[in-house]
Amino acid sequence: MSKGSPGPTPGFLVWRLANKWRVAVDRAVAPLGLTHAQYSLVASLHGMQRAGERPSQRRLADHTGLEALYVSKLARALESAGLIERTRDPRDPRAVQLSLTEQGQAVTRQAIAVVQELLQQFLEPFGGLDAPRTRAFTDELMTLLDAPLAPAVPNADSTQGRTP
Repeated sequence: MSKGSPGPTPGFLVWRLANKWRVAVDRAVAPLGLTHAQYSLVASLHGMQRAGERPSQRRLADHTGLEALYVSKLARALESAGLIERTRDPRDPRAVQLSLTEQGQAVTRQAIAVVQELLQQFLEPFGGLDAPRTRAFTDELMTLLDAPLAPAVPNADSTQGRTP
């Protein structure tokens, strides 16, 4: 919390909300053998495949906002579970393309249904998934996600610990 604010800061609330959502999704998809991060990967892959795309790991990392190395780790685990296939991109031998297996498609469809139900419950205070407040909230989140954010570089003078 900041010194000038009597309540929690927006950053703290975003962090709390993100953790609340992650825990809820983890619990909801655990019976399907997935974690929240794995769900994010397979659900995104499902949507991209439905649009006719067979994304590379890098493309999926960019789409989800996850680090490429983490996507690679998740993809290997999901491949071991029989949910996705990883194949070399014929146009770029360094790239790995991802696709859902039949089993992966079935599990992902179930997981999407479970998470959609959870999302409806989560957004009920706004009036539900299709409510005007939800659309406004989504627009605000997109504004924040689209804003560039770089860590502040500390001033070398202020980190020297000098006294006047």
